[in-house]
Amino acid sequence: MIKENKAQYASVDRIVDALNHREPQGIPFDLGGTKVTGIHVHAYRRLMEKLLGESPDQIPLVHFTQQLAKVDGRLLDAFKVDTAGVFTSTPPGKPPEKKENADYLEYWDEWGIGWRMPQRHGLYYDMFYHPLADRLDDLAQYPWPDGTDPLRFQGVKEEVIAASERGKAVILGGICAGIFEMGLWLRGFENFLTDLALNPSAACGLMDRILEVKLSYWDAVLEIVGDHVLVVQEADDIGTQTSSLISLEMYRKLVKPRHKRLFQFIKKKTAGKVKIFFHSCGSIAKFIPDFMDAGVDILNPIQVSTEDMETSRLKKAFGDSIVFWGGGVDTQRILPHGNPEEVKDEVRRRIDDLAPGGGFVFAAVHNIQADVPPENVIAMVEALDEYR
Repeated sequence: MIKENKAQYASVDRIVDALNHREPQGIPFDLGGTKVTGIHVHAYRRLMEKLLGESPDQIPLVHFTQQLAKVDGRLLDAFKVDTAGVFTSTPPGKPPEKKENADYLEYWDEWGIGWRMPQRHGLYYDMFYHPLADRLDDLAQYPWPDGTDPLRFQGVKEEVIAASERGKAVILGGICAGIFEMGLWLRGFENFLTDLALNPSAACGLMDRILEVKLSYWDAVLEIVGDHVLVVQEADDIGTQTSSLISLEMYRKLVKPRHKRLFQFIKKKTAGKVKIFFHSCGSIAKFIPDFMDAGVDILNPIQVSTEDMETSRLKKAFGDSIVFWGGGVDTQRILPHGNPEEVKDEVRRRIDDLAPGGGFVFAAVHNIQADVPPENVIAMVEALDEYR
């Protein structure tokens, strides 16, 4: 369905049409609206040099761990980006605690998780310390983050309203990674996966504490800006390159009920006005019906380089029921290592698969990484513009 009054047709209308499975006036485009559709600061600096002749020394970050740049408004306008990502912050006076040694830059986040980046040629931070690796029996004594701390939300309402007044579709970021994923991060991958198999009551106890933090956060922040937000972002990386981290049966039994409770709470809090954006990397095609049943409206990213994630098949199977946000160009091989024409061919192919009938927001499969040349980012946008 095409709106008749084109003069009043804003970015938010374009996204709304796509989310409601109507073909919008131009395919919606997201760059930087979430912490999984952004651009690494190194790639961003080269892109700014190419397009604007600038090489800014200090580039604000929207995600410290991944080193994601806050995209300049001039670039957003030039690329006709339809989204505005709004992210809350760690309250002042809390971690991250930072330190530096000969080999690494290190910090500990507000959950007590340790991260480090190599001093030489480092691109982003990797986990190296899991605070609950040896202490699953005293969760009550653990210093859990306060999801309702007012300092977390300073300036958020003003930023949301300003983006809304510019006609952008506002996406509100969450407090942390997913319920399952935070279990992996807090306990360590091997420990938590073993917990799920051999000590599921303890694993569920940990996930319930994580869920409590999330519920308190969404309750507080949506009370402040819920009327102005179109999409909220949640995530849980279930997939791998060829399969999944846990079985579908284990997901249904242990994780899905907690997803469902979280998503139902958000929708009830907003009277069903916001859509749930859910990020899950890897080969997760078999999980999609359960994600939808749990309350997911938008699936990100469609990792096209993994098993069973072919865009044409997924669109045919689920395109009437769920919105695909991402999958616009492969970020493992084509975007960093292809030439501009290969990038354009890939974009055209994914748009042909995913755009018909609406239910599609264009974004790269994942964040644009540090090694992506600016010519390929420009080629991606030029190919998208051919269809806009």
